[in-house]
Amino acid sequence: MLKEKFNDLGFGSKTGTQKTRLMNQDGSFTVERRGLNRFDSFSMYHFLIEVNLWKFLLVMLLGYFLMNLAFALGYVCIGVEHLAGACHKTFVEDFIEAFFFSTQTFTTVGYGRISPQGFGANVLASFESFVGLLAFAVATGLLYGRFAKPKSNIIYSKNALIAPYAPTGKAFMFRMANRLKHTLIDTEAQINLAYLDKENPQVRKFATLNLERTKITMLPSLWTIVHPIDAESPLYGLTEDDFEKLDMEFLVMLRAYDEIFSQTVHSRFSFKYYEVVWNAKFVQALNYSDAEKPFMELDKLSDYEKLS
Repeated sequence: MLKEKFNDLGFGSKTGTQKTRLMNQDGSFTVERRGLNRFDSFSMYHFLIEVNLWKFLLVMLLGYFLMNLAFALGYVCIGVEHLAGACHKTFVEDFIEAFFFSTQTFTTVGYGRISPQGFGANVLASFESFVGLLAFAVATGLLYGRFAKPKSNIIYSKNALIAPYAPTGKAFMFRMANRLKHTLIDTEAQINLAYLDKENPQVRKFATLNLERTKITMLPSLWTIVHPIDAESPLYGLTEDDFEKLDMEFLVMLRAYDEIFSQTVHSRFSFKYYEVVWNAKFVQALNYSDAEKPFMELDKLSDYEKLS
C-alpha cells in the first residue's frame, strides 16, 4: 500500500494513457507548451544564455553577417562612388568593397583605405558605428552571462538500485558526485515519487521519500543518497512488477552552495522504473592509494553488481 505524503510539484494529477516520463535526465521537463504564438513564448535572451556554445557562436556570426550585409546594401544604394578609395569595376566587386567597408565601420576598425564621401554615406557610416557599438556591448554581455552563470556540474549514476540495507532490509539508492574539483557546501537532496493511482490510472499521485540523510556539509567525494524502505516508505511491500504497473518515476532535486560563484546552484534528475535495478549493489568507487590517500574513480560511479 502506497502511503502518500502530499507534495505538489506542479505537474498536475491527470495523466494520459501512454506512460511517459515527467522529467528528462538532463533536468528539462517534458511538458509541451501549446496555444501561444511561437514568438509570444520565445525569449532571445534566455535562448542565447541556455543554448550550447556552438549554436551561440553561430547565431552571433549570423547576426554579424546579416547586419553588415544590410549596411552594405545601403552603401550600394547610395552609390559606391561615395566611398572614396573603392575600386569600381563590376556590381559584385562594388558590393564586396561596400561589405568589407561595412565590417570596418561596424567594428570601428577603420583601416583608412576607404572613407565615406557626401552627406548620405557619412550619415549611414555614423549610424552603423553606433549600431556596432551597441551590438558588441550586447554580445559581450551575453558571452559574460554564459560564463558567469552558475552551473551545478553534478553527475549521477545511470541507474538507481534496490539494494540490501540495514536495518530495514533494503533501500532505494543512487550515487552522485561533483564533476569539477571545487567544493560544494551545504548540499541538500530531495526525492519525490510520481506514480499512477491503482484505482484510477488516469490520475498521477506524488509522494516525498524520506532519506537516510537529506543534507551534507561538504561534497569532496561522491554521495550515495539512500531512501530506507521501511514500514513508513511509499515503496514498502512493492515488487518490481508493481513499479512498472504504477509507472513510477523518481524525481531528484538537489541544491548546493557554490563557493566559486558565491551562489546557490540547482540540479535535477529523473529515474524511471526501468532505470531501477533490483537486488544489486554499487561497486566501490572511493578507494585509497598506497600512500593511504583517498581517491575517487568517477568512471565507476554507475558500476554495480547483481546479487545472487
